[in-house]
Amino acid sequence: MARAGITADRLVTAAADLADEAGFENVSLSALARHFGVKDASLYSHVRGLGDLRTRLALHAGGELIDRIAAAVAGRAGKDALAAFAGAYRAYALEHPGRYAATQIRIDQALIADSPALRRTAEITYGMLRAYGLAEPDLTDAVRLLRSTFHGYCALESAGGFGADRDVRASWDKAVEALHLALTHWPRETRNDE
Repeated sequence: MARAGITADRLVTAAADLADEAGFENVSLSALARHFGVKDASLYSHVRGLGDLRTRLALHAGGELIDRIAAAVAGRAGKDALAAFAGAYRAYALEHPGRYAATQIRIDQALIADSPALRRTAEITYGMLRAYGLAEPDLTDAVRLLRSTFHGYCALESAGGFGADRDVRASWDKAVEALHLALTHWPRETRNDE
């Protein structure tokens, strides 16, 4: 029988808070059971196990992240949209390190197809990049460039990996400017049938 007051949503929210406080790698059913004052086994009526909980946390955090990005890019295009997208991404990653770490795990492709938040992420990201005149396969390549740049920068920044006197925000702004230039002058894939 489910413990009164515990729902799958409350469990995921508590896991997200724990991830931000203690690190995503420290999210466990035992820690959450202690938080709710119940035995570990009682949580299995809400999630199938730790893997299921972490996947739900990843989807939850991904939804939060894309909501923030969508609000930032609304009504913008080109460089303005890219800068707003990048700024919202960086802010979320730095403000919610555990939640952000959850967004980096690999999720089953079937779950991705069923996730409104992840579909929305693709729509917003690809929509922003289409303003640069990109089409497949260049869109996928550009998404990979943005994701790896944003993630790498945020991971290094949160770990204190930038030691030079240069302001980290100034370097971030230069990186976004460089991405804008790269997207504007993208080496488009040529089709063999042309």
